[in-house]
Amino acid sequence: MKVKNIIMTIAAMCMASACGNKDAQSEIKLSGAGATFPEPFYTMVFNNFNNETNNTVSYGGIGSGGGVRNLKDKIVDFAASDAFLSDEEMKEMDEVIHIPTCMGAVVLAFNLPNISEINLSGDVIADIFAGNITKWNDNRISDLNPQLDLPDNDIIPVYRSDGSGTTFIFTHYLSQVSESWKKYYGESKSVDFPKGQAAKGNPGVANTVKETPFSIGYVGSEYAFAQKLSMASLMNACGNIIKPTLASITASANGDIPMDTRTMITNSPDKDAYPISCLTWIIIYKEQNYNNRTEEQAKATIGLMQYILSDKIQQSSTKINYAPLPKKAIEYSLNNLKKATYNGKQISL
Repeated sequence: MKVKNIIMTIAAMCMASACGNKDAQSEIKLSGAGATFPEPFYTMVFNNFNNETNNTVSYGGIGSGGGVRNLKDKIVDFAASDAFLSDEEMKEMDEVIHIPTCMGAVVLAFNLPNISEINLSGDVIADIFAGNITKWNDNRISDLNPQLDLPDNDIIPVYRSDGSGTTFIFTHYLSQVSESWKKYYGESKSVDFPKGQAAKGNPGVANTVKETPFSIGYVGSEYAFAQKLSMASLMNACGNIIKPTLASITASANGDIPMDTRTMITNSPDKDAYPISCLTWIIIYKEQNYNNRTEEQAKATIGLMQYILSDKIQQSSTKINYAPLPKKAIEYSLNNLKKATYNGKQISL
């Protein structure tokens, strides 16, 4: 659906809801909570959505885990998560629909005085965060960076203190490239890191790295780009050293995705792919009538999802350092939105 048609439909729906009462407000209020990784993108989208439809969207960046809990408790209109729900998690909730919204990456931001570029591999990163590599001039790091005079300083890993989709993506990647990490830590939104410094949210990790010499932390790419942090280039599945860029992030999605869009694109086999790239999702209930929500709210929620998937919004994502979705992801998502119902009836705008 074209963005113009989406906007006109939502606006007409809002006007209709105000008919018969000149004091009625056409504004519809929606709320969501979850991932901090896409929060700058959502801030832009929700502001534009408000300007063009008069509907307001309040969003709390409380981490993917918190957002999913709020949706499970049915106190928000949507949750945002960098990790799709597992089959087991979905069994604990009413039926949901996953809507990917944009692409990004988890980058390794670092703070080394007088060093702005460094190369790392997945197994080395795993051993840094497992506490097995403790010095910046460790032989395994030096072998990847023969051109650098690395300092004999302790490495200070920085990790998330809150339940985080970013942590899930990061540990999912580490579990693919390190059998030791997979065995002892695995992949999860929350991990008991053995050493280092904890920080809340992507902003917290980015700020901590920025302010702490000899630190390294995993953080959403947009935050690292925005704060101009030094970011490690990583060895990908093809053995190529790749910088995190919008082009290398996009290359990670050059493959098939399932119709429900629940897929990970870490450690992509594409030769040009940055290896810790990711989709991020908004999750909504298929049946939109819950917790006294109105049909107008349900329609506005579906309209918001369609708005995010529109060409206009997808192309604008690059302005704030996110990558647009693959065409298949948009096609599947628009079809999946047709399954949304209110009182069992398909929602039509």
